[in-house]
Amino acid sequence: MTENANPAYARIPDLLGEVTIPKDGILSRAIYADDRLKAVMFGFDAGQELSEHTASMPAVIHILRGDAEIALGGDVLQATPGTWIHMEANLTHRVTAHTPTVMLLLLLKEAAAAG
Repeated sequence: MTENANPAYARIPDLLGEVTIPKDGILSRAIYADDRLKAVMFGFDAGQELSEHTASMPAVIHILRGDAEIALGGDVLQATPGTWIHMEANLTHRVTAHTPTVMLLLLLKEAAAAG
């Protein structure tokens, strides 16, 4: 979780340490939230899928570990460590892990409020 010694910033010293990949499942854990941003870590075991859905606000996906397939609208992309994706609000998407995968999701609440 975030360290808040100084209210001007939030620090997470070990992002990968914030989530454990469950056997035969998916774990999601909010690691930060304020009025503009929500950060959620996901751990997917191999073969697990976050089914097709939309988000009401823009979002950023960052793959930190593993290999996954990410469907965005009509496109299907392969994602490996370091893959970074920005999605507009209401874009249909899904995530399927090929190997144990860790993903950081940033929900951009301020952008949704401005739109």
